[in-house]
Amino acid sequence: MRCKTVKRGRQAHSGEHSVADLVTPADNLLIDSLPPAVRTRLLAVCEPVALLPHAILCEQGQRSRAAYFPTDGAISLMTVVAGESNVEVARLGPEGMLGAHLALGISESPLRAVVCYPGSAWRLTSVALRRELNRGSALQRCCRRYLYLLTCQQATSVACERLHTIGARLARLLLMLCDRTRTRPLLVTHESLALTLGARRVSVTMAAGHLSRDGLITYHRGELQVLDRPGLESVACSCYAADRLEQQRWMPDPRAGTEVDLVPGSSMRRPPQRRST
Repeated sequence: MRCKTVKRGRQAHSGEHSVADLVTPADNLLIDSLPPAVRTRLLAVCEPVALLPHAILCEQGQRSRAAYFPTDGAISLMTVVAGESNVEVARLGPEGMLGAHLALGISESPLRAVVCYPGSAWRLTSVALRRELNRGSALQRCCRRYLYLLTCQQATSVACERLHTIGARLARLLLMLCDRTRTRPLLVTHESLALTLGARRVSVTMAAGHLSRDGLITYHRGELQVLDRPGLESVACSCYAADRLEQQRWMPDPRAGTEVDLVPGSSMRRPPQRRST
């Protein structure tokens, strides 16, 4: 299944869509973090596409033909083990990009990328991305900072699966989905949540039932509504807050006016804390 090219933005007086009309601030955090001139040049070689449910954007070990900058929805990054089910190791959305490894001069995709929640994205060919990377250091720095964040997220996910309960992990996953999509309510099933968490469906059903009885969520026929976000954050594992802190430190929202320290080695991450609930 492939992504569908779509038109976005308002129509200009000439009847055509200008690049400036096609995107609004914070549609994609990585793009919005770029200097205006670099941002405009990058968008000029991008096309808006729809991220269709379960679409495979790239396969592990194969050459990446395009890069994606999501503006809505979520993409699951999975490692493929021979003879075993795919295991999700990270998830990305409007805060980042798919294809950051191209900034390292590596064409082969390290992971399988599958659309786990439909939305939209900016897409450009790998050739066009390499050309833009070679033109200046701003895009290179953003891509490398994002690769650092992905590495942190993957490390956190490994510890999270080992240390935290299914209920706390489910709360974290729902919060991550809320952060990455504008769709309300969330269109999910217990089966898809179980696949993402690497847990049994019955375990997810029981955990979701506890969250529902506590008045944090409501679920009916594939539609999940978060009723109490602060409450959901309070029962989520510490990994959610840790990921948010790393995001704010290395790739803050440009509208906040926060300067970013460009020396990754100065960051000290706190390990996930074990929870008894």
